[in-house]
Amino acid sequence: MELIKLVESYKEDIIKSTQDIIRIKSVEEEAKPNMPFGEGPYKALDFALNICEEMGFNTKNFDGYAGHADLGDGDETVGILVHLDVVPEGDGWTYPPYGGEIYDGKIYGRGTTDDKGPAIACMYAMKALKESGVKLNKKIRIIFGTNEETGWGCMKYYFNNEKAPDMAFTPDAEFPVIYGEKGIIVFHLVKKLESNNCNDIVIESIKGGNAPNMVPDYCEALLKVEDISIVEDKLNNFVENTKYPLSMERNEDKVKIIAKGISAHGSTPEKGKNAISYLMAFLGKLMSGNCDICEFIKIYNDRIGFRHHGEDIGCGFEDEVSGKLNFNPGVIKGNDEEIRLTINVRYPIESSAKEVYDGIRANLEGTGIQLVEGDSDMKPLYIPKDNFLVEKLMKVYREQTGDIESQPITIGGGTYARAMDNAVAFGPVFPGQKEVAHQKDEFISIDHLMKITKIYAQALYELTK
Repeated sequence: MELIKLVESYKEDIIKSTQDIIRIKSVEEEAKPNMPFGEGPYKALDFALNICEEMGFNTKNFDGYAGHADLGDGDETVGILVHLDVVPEGDGWTYPPYGGEIYDGKIYGRGTTDDKGPAIACMYAMKALKESGVKLNKKIRIIFGTNEETGWGCMKYYFNNEKAPDMAFTPDAEFPVIYGEKGIIVFHLVKKLESNNCNDIVIESIKGGNAPNMVPDYCEALLKVEDISIVEDKLNNFVENTKYPLSMERNEDKVKIIAKGISAHGSTPEKGKNAISYLMAFLGKLMSGNCDICEFIKIYNDRIGFRHHGEDIGCGFEDEVSGKLNFNPGVIKGNDEEIRLTINVRYPIESSAKEVYDGIRANLEGTGIQLVEGDSDMKPLYIPKDNFLVEKLMKVYREQTGDIESQPITIGGGTYARAMDNAVAFGPVFPGQKEVAHQKDEFISIDHLMKITKIYAQALYELTK
């Protein structure tokens, strides 16, 4: 097919564009004039819109919040929803997280899979359609968001100022097609502290995690102790028995306990190793008294630590459509006044945020731990499998991959598909493929990048016929 040959001819340009956009550190920062989410996300948006202009598309920048690029005309519009912001890089990378370097046929960097690589793929898929000369009966519009990872203010602003497409897909999840997404909430468990010491040990601070929707790969506690050797002996014994990745740094009468985990996406906490849970498990052995912080640590270990489905804290819900609730303790901050644990929950499609909150509050009654609700409740998404969009995208996926066994699925991840009606997630991760989003050494192979570009080109052609 002419489309596929055109995509192949763009290979070097696709690689270079992906490398270039990865080199822009588009983590949300402090707002600046016309840069509502900071300089990095704005630069990524500007970069993408410039490429689209060079491709001959009509572009528009929505005050730095979002942007779009149009191909063709028509009464109906097929949308592609992508995001150009990324989560923080975290620690432990083998290759520079914003280097876009290539090793063994793979482009490494934060955002290669989530979601910059797929965004570039869709842009070049549109270019192939344009240069092929095929007749398009609908307009194609690619919409670029800039704070998907931290609040979706970009999409709220965009859809307050622009009509939504008639149908859309987002290349920000998995193949073959995502027809359902769990609800998402972020909230805090907070305990005010009147005492933070026992056994001649004072916990001066605890901190860990980069974002609620990431499994934390680092956590530390700063302790003031009278006899450091006691802490050292207990830590050595604990590590020997558990093999947990904990270490200790000494500085006069203070000691820093460090836990290192493995990051993963907050929607799949079981795929990571939670550094907060590692640290709290040790602190539970060290702080065995009745002080306020001891009580918090005990509750964490008894009801939260190493549990991925909320089963021991009153929200272990599940349904046949989307499975079990996902529970990720993502960030912890503690000082001598309070300890605050920020949690990301993906609740089943047939459940509700209220059920989750009610269940946790009932479970924590009498503990002195307060549940502070977050600002948003991202409602579940559900589109029937026999919907035109689902059926058409399944057809394309099967033709392009030869995989006739895989069926539409539901996920715990939250994508832009729920920002509008009649939208689904479509790729970029293939069934059985290793998930690298939000992890160190995130990458996309060049073969994978080229394959999804071909799939998206064919999908856009089928949806606009």
